[in-house]
Amino acid sequence: MKKIVFLILIPILFTALSKKAVRSQDRYATCDACGYCLTKQAPADWEKCRQCLYPSAPPNHPESNETLKIDPTINLPPTTYPGHAYTGIGCVKTNLGSFESEGAAKSLIQVLLNFIFSIVGALSFIYLIYGAFFVTTSRGDPEKLNEGKRIILGAAIGLMFSLFAVLIIKIIATQIIKAPGF
Repeated sequence: MKKIVFLILIPILFTALSKKAVRSQDRYATCDACGYCLTKQAPADWEKCRQCLYPSAPPNHPESNETLKIDPTINLPPTTYPGHAYTGIGCVKTNLGSFESEGAAKSLIQVLLNFIFSIVGALSFIYLIYGAFFVTTSRGDPEKLNEGKRIILGAAIGLMFSLFAVLIIKIIATQIIKAPGF
């Protein structure tokens, strides 16, 4: 009887001691939020998108598949950086944790308005300098002087028009439509 128990215990102990820890294979999502998929080549703007949405992933290496690796503890692919979205105009950053939360429309509109007003302000400034150049180099020529005044006036009117457009949008959104978050 002792021999039988010994013959059964030895293989069991040998198997238990010689087993290595079995680790599961890494699993990957089909595609990441930047458009890189396992079966396709990375898009041309992948690096900019990665900097925006996956700042902890290794740079310039979409083939490392870090943006696709599924976390085995939660069984989900990596989440994007909170409050960031990569769009056609670049990385849109808001103070939101998610674009589905309340106030997301206001925050996104504010980002777009900031972008638009940066362009409008820069163009107005350039035209003001351009008009001032015409005025200072007119040397008493009434045509050049009037051209410079017209350019300066046009830049100022354009800037005022864009500022009043935002005021009108806010009045419509808050008073008439009563849109939440404005």
